Amino acid sequence: MTVFWWLIAATLGVAIADWWAVYAERKPAEYVLKPLTMVVLIAAVLVLGDPASEAARWWLVAGLVCSLAGDVFLMLEDLFVPGLASFLLGHLCYIVALANLGLDRTALLVGIVVVVLSTAAVGRIVVLGARRTDRRLTAPVAAYITAISVMVACAIGTTIPFAIAGALLFYLSDACIGWSRFVSPFTQSRMAIITTYHLGQVGLVLGLAAAT
Repeated sequence: MTVFWWLIAATLGVAIADWWAVYAERKPAEYVLKPLTMVVLIAAVLVLGDPASEAARWWLVAGLVCSLAGDVFLMLEDLFVPGLASFLLGHLCYIVALANLGLDRTALLVGIVVVVLSTAAVGRIVVLGARRTDRRLTAPVAAYITAISVMVACAIGTTIPFAIAGALLFYLSDACIGWSRFVSPFTQSRMAIITTYHLGQVGLVLGLAAAT
């Protein structure tokens, strides 16, 4: 097994430990394990041999670094907007990375339909909830939903199963965040958010590996 796959296994191991910390409400452990998961995953991308696109590799690394920054911001108090901005930048990087892997026009059209329907069903409600919570959040939340929606459409456009699954899991994770924060909290929302988030990030990285 190559170093890349050992690091993917290590990423999943650290992620599972973080899931336990979230479930057990062990905040000090979360503060270490959540960013560590992303650090190990970034290392995996860096050691991946002969990717289909070097540009895709480095844009993916940039997106993961932005996500790492977003993780840190969201773990701290009163830094939701900087965290949101970090993830928005991350999705813009992911969009460029996915585009460098090549997009099929028909699949991209399917992706656009999927995200338009999702935004109409869930995104609109989340934006309205953000507006009720704090009118200043309306534009940032709407911009973020737009960015991640474009990312998901592009992932579907690559026709790479891992990339598609990863993007959809990331979409689900953020839908859970938006719903629980701005619409209605639900039981074990933090577990739903963290598991789909980590698996989504791993899926995007495996999408790059599958394209080699």
